Amino acid sequence: MKRLRINKTIQTCKKFVKIAKNSFGGKYQLYTGEKIHWFLVILRLESSIIPIILPWVILFGIYGFLISLLYYLHFPIAFPQDKRVLTSAILSFNVGLSLLLVFRTNSAHERFWEGRKLWGALVNTVRNLTQEIYVAVKAYSLIDRANKEAILHLVIAFTVAMKLHLRGECLDEQLRLLVSENQYCILEEVNHPPLQIAFWIRNYLQFQYERDYLNIYQLNSLHNLINSMIDILGGCERILKTPMPLIYVIKLRLLIFIYCLILPLEIVSYSTWWTALIIAFVSFTFLSIEHIGSEIEEPFGHDPNDLPLNAICSTMQRNVEELIKIASHENIEMNSLKKVTG
Repeated sequence: MKRLRINKTIQTCKKFVKIAKNSFGGKYQLYTGEKIHWFLVILRLESSIIPIILPWVILFGIYGFLISLLYYLHFPIAFPQDKRVLTSAILSFNVGLSLLLVFRTNSAHERFWEGRKLWGALVNTVRNLTQEIYVAVKAYSLIDRANKEAILHLVIAFTVAMKLHLRGECLDEQLRLLVSENQYCILEEVNHPPLQIAFWIRNYLQFQYERDYLNIYQLNSLHNLINSMIDILGGCERILKTPMPLIYVIKLRLLIFIYCLILPLEIVSYSTWWTALIIAFVSFTFLSIEHIGSEIEEPFGHDPNDLPLNAICSTMQRNVEELIKIASHENIEMNSLKKVTG
């Protein structure tokens, strides 16, 4: 009977481990498009947080050990146990600090989620724009078709340039492959490459309208989609250039440090040598939550917990390349059919 219970417990543990594997690994692959072991997922996500907070955790642990040592040597450093006012004050401080951390994390997550919604809207807008351009703009020659495909690549170039712009990075090889050499040289000179690319797309559409390759309704529809792309760019810039007020961040970290300095004096009388471990755990918890908020409030960078902008841009590029490939095959089939029927 006892062995049966042990086997049942082992099977339950294995089931939970399997669920954890599928949860971490599957969600990370769905999120970034990268398939790695679930344990490596945890290490990667923690790698941007632990190195920053670990020195402080060690410092507070050493501080807790010194408090325990002084208490062991009968130094009167512990708060009196009969003073309930101090205990109530520290408890109130703890509750207030926890609420501030919750507010900090929620505010950061709202910015992160808004950034994700904006990039999700960009994916849909790019898909609609590229399909409408390919269907609506007439192409009577190979040159027209080549120009149309070049504009579709410019739409993807807008997304790549937007990613680089939000990250404050220079133009890269991925962008170079999507534009002409002359366009790339111009983009190196301008202050806002995404807007320059949007202007080229508008200019192309206006030229096609003047050639009667587009009607006014199609032109307005395409311009509205470009307007949506620029609105999305502006929304991302608003998130990037409006961080949490610095005074709030400073005060929150200061309160965490004060709490970690006061707490050992309150608990050393009954935790004794466990004080160092307890304060290290408390500081690790509070500093981790605070740093998570600091990291995800600017979701456009390269940190493991930021938005997977590279994967999102690659997805849009694959969609457009597939559109061009399928449309080219359909054009070849239509031309062959015309020759046969002709």
